Amino acid sequence: MGFLLPFYPVYSKNGVRNSTTFLQQHQIQGIVTDGTAPLPGVTIAVKGKLNVTAITDYSGQYSLSASPQDTLIVSFIGFKTAVFPISGRTKIAIVLQFDTTTLQEVRVNAGYYSVKESERTGSIARITAKDIENQPVTNVLATMQGRMAGVNITQTTGVPGGGFDIKIRGQNSIRTEGNAPLYIIDGVPYASDPIGYNQTATTYPSVTSPLNSINPDAIESIEVLKDADATAIYGSRGANGVVLITTKKGKAGQTTFTVNASTGAGRVTRFMDLMHTEQYLAMRRQAFVNDGLTSYGATDYDINGTWDQNRYTDWQKELLGGTTLLQDFQGTVSGGSQRTQFLLSGNYHQETTVFPGDFVYKKGGAQVNINHRSEDDRFRIAFSGGYTAQDNNLPAFDLTYDARALAPNAPALYDANGELNWEDGTWDNPLRNLNAQFLSRTKDLVANTVLSYVLLPQLTLKSSFGYTDLNTVETRTSPSTIYNPAYGITSDRSTIYVNHTHRSSWIAEPQLNWKKETGRGALDVLLGATFQHQTTEKLYESGSGFSSNSLIYNLAAAKFPKVLLDESTQYRYQAFFGRINYAYASRYILNLTARRDGSSRFGPGNQFATFGAVGAAWLFHQEGLFAALPWLSFGKIRSSLGTTGNDQIGDYMFLNTYTTASANYSNAVGMQPTRLFNANFGWETNKKTEAALELGFFQDRIFATAAWYSNRSSNQLVGVPLPGTTGFSVLQSNLDATVENTGWELSLRTVNLNTAHFNWTTSLNLTFARNRLIEFPGLANSAYSQKYRIGQPLNILLLYTFKGVNDQTGVYEFEDLNQDGRITAPEDQQTIADLNPKYYGGLHNELRYKNWKLDFLFQFVKQDNILYPMGFAGQMANQPLTAGDSWVSAGDPASYQRYTTGVNSSVVQGDNLFNKSTASITDASFIRLKNIALSYDVPLQLNHTRCTVLLQSQNLLTFTRCKGGDPEFTFTGYLPPLKVITAGVQLTF
Repeated sequence: MGFLLPFYPVYSKNGVRNSTTFLQQHQIQGIVTDGTAPLPGVTIAVKGKLNVTAITDYSGQYSLSASPQDTLIVSFIGFKTAVFPISGRTKIAIVLQFDTTTLQEVRVNAGYYSVKESERTGSIARITAKDIENQPVTNVLATMQGRMAGVNITQTTGVPGGGFDIKIRGQNSIRTEGNAPLYIIDGVPYASDPIGYNQTATTYPSVTSPLNSINPDAIESIEVLKDADATAIYGSRGANGVVLITTKKGKAGQTTFTVNASTGAGRVTRFMDLMHTEQYLAMRRQAFVNDGLTSYGATDYDINGTWDQNRYTDWQKELLGGTTLLQDFQGTVSGGSQRTQFLLSGNYHQETTVFPGDFVYKKGGAQVNINHRSEDDRFRIAFSGGYTAQDNNLPAFDLTYDARALAPNAPALYDANGELNWEDGTWDNPLRNLNAQFLSRTKDLVANTVLSYVLLPQLTLKSSFGYTDLNTVETRTSPSTIYNPAYGITSDRSTIYVNHTHRSSWIAEPQLNWKKETGRGALDVLLGATFQHQTTEKLYESGSGFSSNSLIYNLAAAKFPKVLLDESTQYRYQAFFGRINYAYASRYILNLTARRDGSSRFGPGNQFATFGAVGAAWLFHQEGLFAALPWLSFGKIRSSLGTTGNDQIGDYMFLNTYTTASANYSNAVGMQPTRLFNANFGWETNKKTEAALELGFFQDRIFATAAWYSNRSSNQLVGVPLPGTTGFSVLQSNLDATVENTGWELSLRTVNLNTAHFNWTTSLNLTFARNRLIEFPGLANSAYSQKYRIGQPLNILLLYTFKGVNDQTGVYEFEDLNQDGRITAPEDQQTIADLNPKYYGGLHNELRYKNWKLDFLFQFVKQDNILYPMGFAGQMANQPLTAGDSWVSAGDPASYQRYTTGVNSSVVQGDNLFNKSTASITDASFIRLKNIALSYDVPLQLNHTRCTVLLQSQNLLTFTRCKGGDPEFTFTGYLPPLKVITAGVQLTF
């Protein structure tokens, strides 16, 4: 129940107790809890006195002045409002009771406005700080995995600072880079365009993402806008959904200090089952027998006796089996008065890698937030700013491929002297690549100021001003020391690639909001404008031919320095938007939104477009028939229809553009054309439709939502291939193709138990999604004829149909569709494999018993994926353990074809076709214990002090039948996700 603060009576100046003051005014103090733990942020008001309020601090304490005859009104979202007569008491301990029906009153951030959860007409998914703080992650997208219906997020690598791929309600654009959502941080658009180049960021499957700069610990809530009603007010920028990120704000009350510290470790989730030495050598020897070779070659070191035949090394554990160490520290101070609140915080994260060597990823930053309102509540100002610096030091090459391909009896990594072992030049030591480094340093600033003034009781003027600034420097080196000394390569062959990216933007958004209640109706009108300017500067350089590897970071020391890219681009965006919302009797709600967009990315006549949506909701549980049902606490039908656009095509794509020629003419740099002018280059259009049903039963102890959606994206912005004779490879144009995404989103929240000491809630989300290309005139004769099919998803593979192993020849067989006696592409490569998830979701449970809290999430995905090739079995490279079931002689019913050293061309060709056939598709479905967090609030007999001990884990357990290692990301050459366990403490005082 907590503890009570002492009461000190009021005395006059002469030390005599002033009984009059005592009778007229009490200093009421105490603590507010939920029966198990203190509740911060609870509002305590004195009935009938608007200016006498208090808000509990982080330890649940409050203090206010009131008379003995007054009554306290205590309210907090998620709990029943409590009434406590003072009756002369000075110390009042308050225990609030959970009330799930009040969750309908939670206000959801919809971007330019907020709306009650019960009254929203659009589709908005939400997670809060209590969901985020349970996860030991560094990327904001990781906090959302498995927690939102219709939001599919995939981790693309396990290296520190690596990225994630997100799709909200499927892939709308044929261009893979045209499907990113719009990110908004405290009202400021945050560009998610990649900031690196593949030539530098080769440790990643994709180039560096700026989203790593966002500190998850600083986030108060994340809302994802999905349907037309929620996204159309963002126009073209909301075509692929909108991710709204709201950072933490200060709260009125006593100044509070919070310190969080944690440490932990991470390891690879799953390894492939590969052959051991005995199995591997048997495979190699059988390959020589199959090929009719009677002796081993001079370079067959693994089996000719050069290497130890009894040696075994699990290279996956040796090269990827290390432990990454994590350290996190964050300090926050917050507080303020009823008029002014503030929050200041700083954070630091450090993480090593599972690779051998001293590689570290460091990230630190600071956040500030200040809010103020005038005495008459007419003027308000809010400022928020965040600064993050990253320093990422990684090997320039991922060791994952070597870890899977190296022979299990390959030599030791180090010799007797502790130097890299080259075994007399017989192998390329995989640790040679650790001499090559990938360095990335990023500095990122996001700032926003919001000013508002109440002109009239119903009319408010507001303006938002935002600024972002991002600087990145990436380098990737390839020194001569990555080569076997037997090759005699010197530093003259050393190279470096350097990428400089600077991106800054400003945005101004004036808005006018008018609210009016008329009878039983309420009208809310919003008008606004957006003015945005973004500048991106890129400088990409290389250098080679150094006199010494120690000079490799000095481009001036390179014999052949080269500027590969030097460009500066501007993006200008202007829009006018509006919203009209009308609610009658709090039952019938109509929401209209519209936006007129202008973008510099399109040519004259196509720079402007109009988008809009209509949404409606009926809260039928308030109607007479349904109101009489005691078990129905909430019922709503909502629907929306509208159009959004897409301008994610890059800058200047409609113009004639030129670049510098690679050759000099008369000692002068020439110019060459790179792009053709296209005056008809216009917007992509995304038409969205949704219908949903929301039901609450038994005071919302059971709350279910079912939503159906259909999105159609047309006028696709793609590069239309041109014949080489034109001198250009593509023409940036609008393709007359239409992509459709349809699906069902189901969610269920239940309050299983709710007692004074034990609470248990469960949340389930499930998404069934389907992606189809429904129109593409002239597809059969286009350059996309072997990539897409009408009626099929965009993410497909056209494969050969695998028939098995010919039991007479021991070679893989495939369907000869055109009956010409040969297996050729594209004629026989027509079987479709759908790599999109069939369904996905998450099951979340939260249990609280007294001071203990347990929170865990299971993520599940039903999907197929491709097994990336490891080469034909029998060569000098390891193979999956299942490849041991190989054909040996006529009549063998084997799963794998005969082994070969590479001289049997039909077997090599069979392996090549195998990797492009249905046999390469595996069931990559999985159930993963994505997150588990256990916390304990230590009972301390100290005023205003709270201590919480935490144990958290990410990707702890994975259940799958996938044959390619980790099912989430099966690409052979890159590190899979890591499982992480951390322990920490949170101290508030």
